[in-house]
Amino acid sequence: MNKEMTLAAVAGRIKSGMTIGIGGWGPRRKPMAIVREILRSDVTDLTVVAYGGPEVGMLCAAGKVKKLVFGFVTMDAIPLEPFYRKAREAGMLELMELDEGMLEWGLRAAGMRLPFLPTRCGLATDVLAKNPEIKTIASPYDDGEVLLAMPALELDVALLHVNDADRWGNTLITGRDAYFDALFARAAKESFVSCERLQDKFSLTASEAKANLFERYLVTGVVHAPGGAHPTLNNPDYGWDLAHMKTYAAAATEDGGWEAYRARYIAGGEEAYRHEAGLPARLLDLQHPVF
Repeated sequence: MNKEMTLAAVAGRIKSGMTIGIGGWGPRRKPMAIVREILRSDVTDLTVVAYGGPEVGMLCAAGKVKKLVFGFVTMDAIPLEPFYRKAREAGMLELMELDEGMLEWGLRAAGMRLPFLPTRCGLATDVLAKNPEIKTIASPYDDGEVLLAMPALELDVALLHVNDADRWGNTLITGRDAYFDALFARAAKESFVSCERLQDKFSLTASEAKANLFERYLVTGVVHAPGGAHPTLNNPDYGWDLAHMKTYAAAATEDGGWEAYRARYIAGGEEAYRHEAGLPARLLDLQHPVF
């Protein structure tokens, strides 16, 4: 029952051409340690499904994204993720840009093994015009209402970061917002989770167990990665590293900026990243943003 894995082993399960879902929300609780390991691999042609943040921009900058299915790509204080913007403006991406609720509904449909779920989200907008593959459906009941039929967003792999996990694959998300990580886990054939703290096996009270939001059978592998969401925030453990994100964003304005950022923070491996980013000590100084 020991599902503990290394970052390299998780990245080795990601194959070119896969559809991967990445949990978290914008610059919040992203599985950045796993993403950095994918950046070090030779994987390409990914379809990425996300409420996107810097992980999407980095994968785009590295040329690993073929198609993006998303509600947004932002770093909040930096409204439009700069490397995503460069890739989009250069015409490098196939896009399915969705209303946030449509993305949620697509994940729910996949998790329930349904071909689609009906919704009013996206009606009377350009979403249908920009995505002609998305259809509408008439209610079979007396009301006859025409609804958008959001197709299931089936994932080969989901990548998530949580606060705590055990080696059996149980997880705890103890921050104020769980985002939609449980939906990503249920929509995927395999889910890989990085965590701040790893135990052998949880012994939880009823109150603590409420933070276990998806079943362990959905988890294929667990990576112990303290600070693994950096530079995004991971409430309540640490805030976001806005200074680091500004350095990263500035690289998008410089000739060879991505290559320089990659050489400094990505190429040398995760221990080198931790050294360059000042982890773990810097985590103690990171403030939680107030919105």
